[in-house]
Amino acid sequence: MLEGLREALNYVVDLGKKAEEPKVLEICGKTYATRELVRYGKCDKASAIEAHTLSALVEYIERCGEEFQANMLIHVVSPKEVRLISTLDENRTRETLFISRAEVSEFGFDIWYDQERFMIELQANFLMNNDLAAVMKMAGNIDKNNSTNFTDDGVTQVATINVGVAVKADALVPNPVELIPFRTFQEVKQPNSQFVFRLSDQGTPAFKIVEAEGGIWKNEAVDSIKEYFRAALEEMPEEIRSRIVIIG
Repeated sequence: MLEGLREALNYVVDLGKKAEEPKVLEICGKTYATRELVRYGKCDKASAIEAHTLSALVEYIERCGEEFQANMLIHVVSPKEVRLISTLDENRTRETLFISRAEVSEFGFDIWYDQERFMIELQANFLMNNDLAAVMKMAGNIDKNNSTNFTDDGVTQVATINVGVAVKADALVPNPVELIPFRTFQEVKQPNSQFVFRLSDQGTPAFKIVEAEGGIWKNEAVDSIKEYFRAALEEMPEEIRSRIVIIG
């Protein structure tokens, strides 16, 4: 009985092994494999260097150009990421030599903040301009003691603000506002965008800022990054400049 059980188990194991073996099939003149195959003995790829600035990538190109085994691409993946990659090799694969990821603000758009936190986040994550100053003035002067301190018709908000020690006045909430958050690499101009500034009474005053342009700023940021690299490459020798293409 034990012998029969052993044979049955061996049979099941053999079935499992056969199921794991890849099979090559021809379907309509094309070749397919039943499993994903990884080539053995393929050429090793370098591990990418990682940094957080555009200048670090420029310095690498300038000082380590001898490491390039082919023409290279500066790929502006997004306003927050740039990669230096090779053109296709004989196996039609690419090698990533350098990755730079921007350290940007973590301001939460479309998230309610209490008054104190909102004021801190604005100063830490935005460049100062007239609209930011207006938002800060409005948010900083909302009367905390009046639970009915603003009206809202869905388009325009009117808030009660402190204008003195004991004097209050109604003021229109500025909208839309043009602000400049830190959203891309520090070496390029931060794109400005329009935002909707909202107030809410949640027991205590609460505030949020909502993006109102659908991400148009991303194209502007990518163009600024590309221009940064064009200018940097112009300062380099022709043998380096001629081997690099900028895309984004």
